[in-house]
Amino acid sequence: MPRHLFFDTPEAFLQELRAQLAAGVPRRRLQAHLPFHLHEAEALLIGRPSRLRYFAMIGALLGFGGGFLLAMLTSLDWPIITGGKPIVSVPPFLLIGYLMTILIGSLSSFIGFLWLARLPSAKTLVTDRPFDSRFVLAIDDEDAS
Repeated sequence: MPRHLFFDTPEAFLQELRAQLAAGVPRRRLQAHLPFHLHEAEALLIGRPSRLRYFAMIGALLGFGGGFLLAMLTSLDWPIITGGKPIVSVPPFLLIGYLMTILIGSLSSFIGFLWLARLPSAKTLVTDRPFDSRFVLAIDDEDAS
């Protein structure tokens, strides 16, 4: 069960957050419940860039390669020679590759977001206390982690 610290002002909340981080509490054990967004709290709690960009890049590369391969293998399986053009022609296949880049890249980004956010999980969506308009710093116990 996490320990909750309640604050009425953002300054007091940020001061306590800095004190907890300076005391050596890991960022993964801290959770903030805020009535509005504080850029300072985000900068203190995040620490490093998200890994979501890797999901997007891998999905985009797989989508482009898969779309290009799909168009190429389809035209090789059903060759329709029109006007002496080559069967495997790169310019029209780039459009299919581009569209598949967007589709698979966005789907993999969405799946990566759900995985990194540990969603869907009723435990992370439902809280046992209403926090109203106060700033709350929840510190997980070492025994529970």
